Amino acid sequence: MSPAASPSVEAELTDPWVALEPGADPAERARTLRRAYETFTAAGTVPKPVRAVVADSWRRSARAGVGPDGTASVELADGDLGAYRAEHPLARVMPLFRELMGTFAADGEHLLAVCDAHGRLLWVEGHASTRRQAGRMNFVPGARWSETAVGTNAPGTAVAVDRPVQVFAAEHFIRQVQPWTCAAAPVHDPRTGRVLGAVDITGGDGLAHPHSLGFVQAVARAAESHLALLAPPGPAEDTHELSALGRDEALLFTDGRTVRLSRRHSEILVLLARHPEGLTGDELLCALYEDESVTPVTLRAELARLRRLLGPGLLASRPYRLTVPVESDLGIVERRLAAGAVGAAATAYTGPLLPASQAPAVARIRRRLADGLRTALIARRDPDLLADWAHAPWGEDDLDVWRALAAVRPTATVRSRLAALESELAAPPARMPR
Repeated sequence: MSPAASPSVEAELTDPWVALEPGADPAERARTLRRAYETFTAAGTVPKPVRAVVADSWRRSARAGVGPDGTASVELADGDLGAYRAEHPLARVMPLFRELMGTFAADGEHLLAVCDAHGRLLWVEGHASTRRQAGRMNFVPGARWSETAVGTNAPGTAVAVDRPVQVFAAEHFIRQVQPWTCAAAPVHDPRTGRVLGAVDITGGDGLAHPHSLGFVQAVARAAESHLALLAPPGPAEDTHELSALGRDEALLFTDGRTVRLSRRHSEILVLLARHPEGLTGDELLCALYEDESVTPVTLRAELARLRRLLGPGLLASRPYRLTVPVESDLGIVERRLAAGAVGAAATAYTGPLLPASQAPAVARIRRRLADGLRTALIARRDPDLLADWAHAPWGEDDLDVWRALAAVRPTATVRSRLAALESELAAPPARMPR
């Protein structure tokens, strides 16, 4: 029985991330999806035959203001692209991608593509004729294929949901992409678990099979294993990195160990990393505690526990300081922002600094960093960068960013969200019942 003839096709899909089960008729499935897509674009409702992952992606795409007749824009070109991808962590596994996927892509008239965590294509390789066809829709290195830019597509959706996903025919949000089939899997930093980007295979209906999804998933896992070997558990002794953006409890990578810090220890490490000259006990007290009744004894106890956790020789006293340089993701964003590299700063910004922290100094740093970045984004007027911020958890109620986005991408969805925000912020506070 074909998918169109079955009233329970959704229930028959054994893997919700696969677009087409073995034995299904691709042409009939494509027609069913086309009808569902037209229903969604006309009425905003998603018919049942559409997989949940695709339905959710369509809704996100519509909220981001993506139009069905849109196209990808090229953000990085020539020297900028070369410099960016040369520094990108996935450059280290491109030889592996080519070895595992290059022949398959060339012989099958497919494309191998690799994107970063923001959906920007870094490499697109494979069959020459297929590359030319894909180039007509800007599926080229340097183009932005995030969901917020071009809607549902395998590499953009894979990094959005952090899952391997296959997208077939009219499951793509933009019409000019609907003749294609693609499957992509996210690739993670083996130490931090953060998404570095995605590896993708793109081509025709021949890829509409569970094997293509399993293939890219296996390649992504091989890449993560290779990255772990290239950066083994025992890095150089002078390598110390702190990850504190977008997480309540920071991670410290030091001497081959990954140390998860408590909230208070995270705050202390952030402050000491920013002050290599050191801080006195009184300075740390003022930076960490709003309550003036907290005594130096409390702070010394915290520092003693932190010293035991870090191991000997890393934390010194009089003044309290780190004995080695510690690189932090906070520092990377600050340096890029100061250098005017707004796009690179936005890429490195994975969320507010220790968002749950109420330490006065941490709250000030968090606020200054977010305000500085959002101000630069508003001044830059890049619709895709603004959309990324507006649709992130920390930006969904940012009225100034939504106004800036509406000025450069005045879609009905964006204007509607802006109007709702302005109405909410203008409304008087609700009166409490007596």
